[in-house]
Amino acid sequence: MYKIIKKRILAENIVEFVIDAPAVTLNAKPGQFIILRVDGDGERVPFTICDMDKEKGTVTILVQTVGYSTKLLAQKSEGETIRDFVGPLGRPTDLTEFKKTVMVGGGIGAAVIYPQAKFLKSIGKPADVIVGARNKSLIMYETEFKAAARNLYIATDDGSYGRKGFVTDVLKEVLDNARYDAVFAVGPMPMMRAVCELTKQYGVHTVVSMNATMVDGTGMCGGCRVSVGGKALYACVHGPEFDGHLIDWDTAINRSGNYREQEAAHLCKLKVNG
Repeated sequence: MYKIIKKRILAENIVEFVIDAPAVTLNAKPGQFIILRVDGDGERVPFTICDMDKEKGTVTILVQTVGYSTKLLAQKSEGETIRDFVGPLGRPTDLTEFKKTVMVGGGIGAAVIYPQAKFLKSIGKPADVIVGARNKSLIMYETEFKAAARNLYIATDDGSYGRKGFVTDVLKEVLDNARYDAVFAVGPMPMMRAVCELTKQYGVHTVVSMNATMVDGTGMCGGCRVSVGGKALYACVHGPEFDGHLIDWDTAINRSGNYREQEAAHLCKLKVNG
């Protein structure tokens, strides 16, 4: 069992958990993820490690309540436990070879780019960061990014905070005014595809994090299969980061919606029973 040390509501349907998991923190690096089960009957769900404290032995994850398991997890309180918490899984992200990087986080994708921004700042290569969401209430980690980023740009779809528009609008302006070695983008797949279409015009290397459906985290189930450069790769063992210009986005986006009907049905049962 893994104890919930801290729970914090960051926005509507978005909860931050700090979990006591010293064995995970031992070898964890930015860009890796964990797979958890809320209880003995639960499904295995992956979450990016958005922060860690090796001295305290804690791992921070961000949970967006979009289905049955995430809703069940969000109902947990501080002091309660999670049945399984396995990791670190996946390959760490390594952006150290690039001199100047801009990171783009859409919605909950901010949780993935934050540890990268924090790490690059620690080695003297702070990145520029663009964070976007539908409205002001969904902007996350603003204070943390201000401390870690060289420059922070905020965009909201409705203009309630920062620049009105999409992250791609801000990214275009940034790319027009400075030269970058790499772009790291994380968020909804349509957003990442739009970022890649833009950066390809500028010839800027672009890395994306593929939040594909996962079951075992070892590449055995094939649920997280991604077509990269015409090859079938698996996000859990070959990623989760890939060259965004090589992703078959149409296939990836279609596969991401395979289980929406089942999730909706189980979520309805949880609401009724809860």
